[in-house]
Amino acid sequence: MSDYLWFEGIPFPSLGYEKEILEEIGDKFEVRDEDTVILTYPKSGTNWLIEIVCLIQTKGNPKWIQSRPVWERSPWVETQIGYQTLINQEGPRFISSHLPFHLFPKSFFSSKAKMIYVIRNPRDVLVSGYFFFHKTNLIKNPESLTNYFEWFLKGNVLYGSWFEHTRAWLSMRERDNFLLLSYEDMKQDTRGTIEKICDFLGKKLEKDELDLVLKHSSFQVMKENKMSNFSLVPEDVITHGLNLTRKGTTGDWKNHFTVAQAEAFDKVFQEKMIGFPPELFPWQ
Repeated sequence: MSDYLWFEGIPFPSLGYEKEILEEIGDKFEVRDEDTVILTYPKSGTNWLIEIVCLIQTKGNPKWIQSRPVWERSPWVETQIGYQTLINQEGPRFISSHLPFHLFPKSFFSSKAKMIYVIRNPRDVLVSGYFFFHKTNLIKNPESLTNYFEWFLKGNVLYGSWFEHTRAWLSMRERDNFLLLSYEDMKQDTRGTIEKICDFLGKKLEKDELDLVLKHSSFQVMKENKMSNFSLVPEDVITHGLNLTRKGTTGDWKNHFTVAQAEAFDKVFQEKMIGFPPELFPWQ
């Protein structure tokens, strides 16, 4: 692949994205009060969260998640297809996005729409991103994890710097319509997280309905659901396909970073995330 589509200093895939749409989203896209936004930096558990939110909506009934692809249930606002779908959609919408704070629709910030933001240990994000992207035609091939490691620290990866993305969105964390979750807590206490999301969205689920949400959003079930694992994306669109569910674990970075890389990463993390309370980052 030649290069990214660059927009206001942020690299996007050149496939399925357009500058005109990215411009329009910021100024013209109307986020409605009844919308729910699922926002993450890529490879932070986005699709898992979408699955959970969709199942909460249906009280655990898996029919919807088994019959409609994830990108139709909760379209990505910044993609050509997602944008068109959303502007023509009636009623409350689920909106997915990886957009950084400064490119997100301005209408959101004066709306009552609810946003769920998931953060994940950026070391795991880095490793997951490398294995996910390096064989596809969505990014320049980093060839090695060492290359990708350097790009990641500089922010020369899809959607830009993890540090900038996270810092800016965390500034919203005291807002009533903003729910901050961590991938690590989702893994450790999935039921508790589902209950937290239900409370935030004002949904009351019975115990057996919660059990169904838990069951149908599990890693194994999602891995086998072709509506959720991106296996429906045609080979000619994305070479080598998308293996969305590789491991779904936490701490995998320890199997891949050298001691020097771990130290270099720690240094950058301390510099960039200074001023935030450590308990926001449950992986430390």
